[in-house]
Amino acid sequence: MHEQVTELLVEVSGRALWQWWQDARQQAAIAHIPPFEIEWLLREAAGLNRLPLYSGAIRHQEKVLLKLPLEELTRLWQRRLEDRVPVQYLTGVAPWRQFSLTVSPAVLIPRPETELLVDLAIAATAKTPKLRQGHWADLGTGSGAIALGLSITFPLATVHAVDCSAEALAIAQTNAQQYSLTDRIRFHHGDWFQPLVSLKGTLSGLISNPPYIPSQTVSELQPEVTKHEPQLALDGGVDGLNSIRHLIDTAPDYLQSGGIWLIEMMAGQAQTVATLLHQHGCYQDIQIHKDLAGIERFAQARKKEEEIRNEKFL
Repeated sequence: MHEQVTELLVEVSGRALWQWWQDARQQAAIAHIPPFEIEWLLREAAGLNRLPLYSGAIRHQEKVLLKLPLEELTRLWQRRLEDRVPVQYLTGVAPWRQFSLTVSPAVLIPRPETELLVDLAIAATAKTPKLRQGHWADLGTGSGAIALGLSITFPLATVHAVDCSAEALAIAQTNAQQYSLTDRIRFHHGDWFQPLVSLKGTLSGLISNPPYIPSQTVSELQPEVTKHEPQLALDGGVDGLNSIRHLIDTAPDYLQSGGIWLIEMMAGQAQTVATLLHQHGCYQDIQIHKDLAGIERFAQARKKEEEIRNEKFL
């Protein structure tokens, strides 16, 4: 569980805080931790603006008001250094698009590259604006990041956020409440499309950041990921494609004609996913998109348009 910090303000010597920051920066360099994480911890956990630190002005302040004492701040920082707990879990906050999302080890930390899924949904519906209405699904919603992004982007749509983890779903609901989006998002507890049976054939689109890491690879990831992020959101089976295959197979039953199918995937999976979409036979306009690092990260398709056949009878 992420750390709970007190909201009571405590007085700290400016010089002592300056020295703490200097020591933490040295420790971060040794541990190969980006130094910005220290400022993040100070801002989110202690409520401190980083400007007085960088200007050096804080050294001359007799007292600085923080949300927690230096001893508590040190304990949190040691958890980052020694246990490799992600700073997002220590503070309970992760930035994503325009949001500041509540997170805990029950949900995957939302990554910057995943933000592009919302941009791709905008581009995919540019020529068919009617798809920006109706029903959209965010399958495996986790923190609710994608659902929130969709509901802001498509204000006339109803977004259905689905997750098999009740704890994750509770966090997603908290984030929706924080941004007053509960009237646009409906939350469902269950596996993939299972809670959405009543919506068969009606979805304007689905977006998912499913588990896509091969099982054997999960244990080889950074300790921040393997030790602290939910395995349920990472492990995609032997080749990492179990969930993606399921979404390819089941989505046509739920998408309307021309509906959008859009997912995130791992580097190296693009060709296989594109082949699976082609082989299924229910998809058209299959595209692969790169993330900002140039990695083929996203697969997009449409459900084939239903053909109207005029039969002639003799």
